[in-house]
Amino acid sequence: MNEIERVAREIAQSPEDLIFIHGAGSYGHAPAKKYGLPGKFDPIGLRNTHACVAKLNSLVVDALAKAGANPMPVHPLSSMILQSGRIKDFFVEPIAEMVKRGLMPVLHGDVALDISQGAGIVSGDQLVSYLARALNAGVIAVGTDKDGVIFEGAPLKEITRERLPELGSALGGSTAVDVTGGMKGKLLELLELADTGSNSIIFNASKEGLIARALKGELVGTLVRT
Repeated sequence: MNEIERVAREIAQSPEDLIFIHGAGSYGHAPAKKYGLPGKFDPIGLRNTHACVAKLNSLVVDALAKAGANPMPVHPLSSMILQSGRIKDFFVEPIAEMVKRGLMPVLHGDVALDISQGAGIVSGDQLVSYLARALNAGVIAVGTDKDGVIFEGAPLKEITRERLPELGSALGGSTAVDVTGGMKGKLLELLELADTGSNSIIFNASKEGLIARALKGELVGTLVRT
């Protein structure tokens, strides 16, 4: 909880036109794996997994409010539909209106209904990519617990799609239970975003002070570019 509060304090000092998206962490990945999501349609699994990630979202929203921001929770489960694990339709107008009125939408990795397979999981990384395109984001910063994309023991200054094969197996998944792809999943989403002309950075949000700098557009990690 102390780390959530620190992150909240840093984010609360950032620009007002900010959308905050956090992952599901152990709150979501563990129950998703337990119920076999997204491989099968399990109503109990959907409900329980969503309840877990909604609890984390509530903790984040409360911490942001305490830090002086004006956060509003947005749950993907009730605002989107997937097709084969990808966002098909997403009602983003309320999110845009929140930003317009000085509120901070706070989204999270979540379960969602999928017209192809019944149930699916939408990662925070996919949300970042989709919303950045839909709402023409100016600065796109993805915080992790690493100093960017690590290759041969050091963070890369930048990465392009052409360099992806070169990295090979160096791009592992998360060290914890992760059903959404870890660092490789992040990179694939951000490279897809770069293909549309929008650059982003992956940085170490666990280092105090870097969140504010990243949100100002400073290159404090790995630049993911076209």
